[in-house]
Amino acid sequence: MTKLAKISFSKAEAPKGGVAVILAGEDLNLGTIANEFVSGLEGGLKRAADIAGFSGKKKTSLDLVAPAGLAVDRLIVFGLGKSEELTQDDWRAFGGAVFAELQKAKTDAASVLLEVPEGVDLTDLATAEFAMGVKLRAYAFDNYKTKAKDDANSKDLKLTLKVVDAKAARKAWSVSEAVADGVIVARNLVNEPANVLGPVEFAKKAQELEKLGVEVEVLGEKEMKKLKMAALLGVAQGSVRPPRLAVMRWNGGKKGVAPVALVGKGVVFDTGGISIKPAGGMEEMKGDMGGAAAVVGAMHAIAGRKAKANVVGVIGLVENMPDGNAQRPGDIVTAMSGTTIEILNTDAEGRLVLADALWYTQEKYNPAIMIDLATLTGAVLVALGNLNAGLFSNNDELADNLLASAKASGEPLWRLPLSKEYDKIIDTPNADVKNTGGRWAGSITAAQFLQRFANDKPWAHLDIAGTAFGAPKDDICQSWASGYGVRLLNQLVADHYEG
Repeated sequence: MTKLAKISFSKAEAPKGGVAVILAGEDLNLGTIANEFVSGLEGGLKRAADIAGFSGKKKTSLDLVAPAGLAVDRLIVFGLGKSEELTQDDWRAFGGAVFAELQKAKTDAASVLLEVPEGVDLTDLATAEFAMGVKLRAYAFDNYKTKAKDDANSKDLKLTLKVVDAKAARKAWSVSEAVADGVIVARNLVNEPANVLGPVEFAKKAQELEKLGVEVEVLGEKEMKKLKMAALLGVAQGSVRPPRLAVMRWNGGKKGVAPVALVGKGVVFDTGGISIKPAGGMEEMKGDMGGAAAVVGAMHAIAGRKAKANVVGVIGLVENMPDGNAQRPGDIVTAMSGTTIEILNTDAEGRLVLADALWYTQEKYNPAIMIDLATLTGAVLVALGNLNAGLFSNNDELADNLLASAKASGEPLWRLPLSKEYDKIIDTPNADVKNTGGRWAGSITAAQFLQRFANDKPWAHLDIAGTAFGAPKDDICQSWASGYGVRLLNQLVADHYEG
């Protein structure tokens, strides 16, 4: 399978040699250089397109092998559709779709003439988004494949993007590439099997961010006991693998400015504990740390592009196992905040981890805002499927900013309600709160539970159970793990918290 070796940029000119890609709007509307280039095609492009039924509709393609009259081995004409209506999402998707075409071609060298029909502006951002789409589509998690890497069909592709201003495109790509790398970090973490990636190993992955200038501190069981994190520790007590709390700090903003806080659920494997899950599909619970993975990936993106913002990432790392020492239904634990929690279902464990992580974050760092991400409830899939993550917030301005950043980044959110009336569902006569309200409004009652540990800070909870893994494959993701949340969080910081 073709793999991406390198993306480079050069000036916009007629392609020579290898596989060339040009872009066409509807009705074969080409850019100036592409028009001149295909004028040498024997029989003309229109004749070849008519025979193939190609008219430039969005994401369609015309593939010409050894085109007579052109100095390339293969010409792919890729359809843009109505090019005056294209968005940032479209350019990202086009990059992924073009890479898929190049995979079919099994080539090691290709160029794309990033030129659109005359009168349509192709920005440096669009070029960078195209490149991001290529890189994300090229991702494959094959670390454990033992098949020979030198398979005859395997190619390392060097891709050249031909653009009007190569220098400006490289500058834009240096930012977008950091974000793409962050997405790949998150995908790798979620895809990794749980026997390899336990809490200790996950914390070490977070420590790798130090090479980007991120300050990383890892708290062990002893430190968390001293902090009285009984909610988090209760989840971990059934596993032989010790828990960790990893704290990542990027100090790119002005000194003294309160940071943006990102908090992630990191259950490296979730059996459900004593309230054990059914066997079918349990293997997917290696991805129950998708929230923590997104936080690490976002910190990688933010530090990688040297964002002028102060950001702290906190991830609670545990394994939920049904050992003889495991937490039982009916147990009552006291969280770091002093809140007592009755455990009715040990499979509602992520909110316990987040309860202590959120309290620790707001108490230690006094952030401007807090956002937690978690593969928290199956109920959010019932409500929203795999297409949107659920958004809950105690602050309308923060919620609106997140929704705007979700749209800009292509990682969609849908806001769901919070209200005091839902609190009644998690009331219990035995403690301050119980950890589940039962079947109805499951995502909402989980968010209501978490809100108690935000301590009136502007806070948002993103339930990414439907989007972090197992979502339908698309133009930029052919992986089980999507890396959802990295682009969204990076966009939020870039749009609202830098400078």
